[in-house]
Amino acid sequence: TQKVLRSEMGPAGVTLRATVLCLMAWAGLATGDRVYIHPFHLLIYSKSSCEQMEKSNAETLKEPTFTPAPIQAKTAPVEEEDLRQQLVLAAERLEAEDELRAEMVGMLANILGFRMYKTLSKSGIATGAVMLSPIALFGTLASFYLGALDPTAHKLQVLLGITREDWGCTSWMDGHKVLSALQAIQGLLVAPGGADGQAQLLLSTVVGLFTDPSVHLKQPFVQGLALYAPVVLPRSLDLSTDPDLAAEKMDRFMQAVTGWKMTSPMGVTADSTLLFSTYVHFRGKMKGFSLLPGLQEFWVDNSTSVSVPMLSGMGTFQHWSDAQNNFSVTDVPFGEHAGLLLVQPHCSCDLDKVEALVFQYDFRSWMKDPSPRAMRLTMPQLVLRGSYDLQDLLAKARLPTLLGAKANLGKISGDDVRVGKVVNSVLFELQADDGEQSTESAQQPGKPEALEVTLSSPFLFAVYEHGSASLHFLGRVTHPLSVA
Repeated sequence: TQKVLRSEMGPAGVTLRATVLCLMAWAGLATGDRVYIHPFHLLIYSKSSCEQMEKSNAETLKEPTFTPAPIQAKTAPVEEEDLRQQLVLAAERLEAEDELRAEMVGMLANILGFRMYKTLSKSGIATGAVMLSPIALFGTLASFYLGALDPTAHKLQVLLGITREDWGCTSWMDGHKVLSALQAIQGLLVAPGGADGQAQLLLSTVVGLFTDPSVHLKQPFVQGLALYAPVVLPRSLDLSTDPDLAAEKMDRFMQAVTGWKMTSPMGVTADSTLLFSTYVHFRGKMKGFSLLPGLQEFWVDNSTSVSVPMLSGMGTFQHWSDAQNNFSVTDVPFGEHAGLLLVQPHCSCDLDKVEALVFQYDFRSWMKDPSPRAMRLTMPQLVLRGSYDLQDLLAKARLPTLLGAKANLGKISGDDVRVGKVVNSVLFELQADDGEQSTESAQQPGKPEALEVTLSSPFLFAVYEHGSASLHFLGRVTHPLSVA
């Protein structure tokens, strides 16, 4: 997703480079009469906020707690269009400082996302598709930061990429600011654009907090999560008597509320008292694409093919081919704000090598200016489901105790909280835009012949948003039917 990221993500590339330059400028100690500014000053506590917290601590105010409702309590189903409208409204209310904060958080999420995607891809711990949402990953860790005290809070802040200049309050990350920035990033992705103003993207995030009945959650923590996930569902159930039954109940509950069939590794360890699940549903409609009649061949490897439904559309897309590294990149726009990057190795045997080259934060090492090309693009209709346990991912990343038994999560609950699985699940769908054909679907006389590009073998994909330079999804498609 290199060169495409520069041209197809032209505005984002400029924004990202500007942000990096700003951070470099802020990071140095000012000379003369200039005052030192923390490189992430928009993401940490202000002096006034610190003074307010010191006053609250001095008054020893006890935070209100509650026991989550039983899991069998009646729960209204998620209305995804309402969630999308909430995100759009949040994006419309953004001011200049909010946008810069979103760019900072997007940059940090990209860095952490690439690091963890590499671990996920190599470890084999994913259930279903190898797919990761950097925003959901960052949001999950930021959520735990919101409920953590030192030393756990400090470790989480470092993992998220925000260094502490000292141990003073004004070097602490403000979890509420970060979670609000994540909401802004999601809103920027789904905001309608273009002449027709129609929404092409749907993005829904639901958090399930499952606790043992003995655990009392602190209200400020749960309320803070709503800044990132519009639907937060705290529920209690017996986790210890029959862990398998408890896992089954949680899966049934989330499917009933969301209507999404997920591939979820929601097991329960007998000593856990809290499980944290983030469910993300993304649906993109590809304007000008239609579903081809019948099934088409997709080659899993050089000798094995499967029959899958495919989409096809014609238009002018940014395209670039790297002959030296044997892959090509196509950028398919989702309106004005977002795009889908498709990375196709020229040989499926090079998928791992291309993935290592492309899915890294230093885009400039391989970016080149792509050219707009008249193209007919054919690719599988995607319905991908992927899940992983963040605890396993942290262990593979040599952070096995970060959310372990000794984690200080005193802002989540005053009770003894033992975190079990921390599941991130994604349902990723690409569809034709109601069968509408592009206005460029027919070959125009006198124009160059359209380039035919067919993704009929393993490929990589990424969904990005221009304004904050954020990558929302990274993944690979090796067998379209294996995770449907």
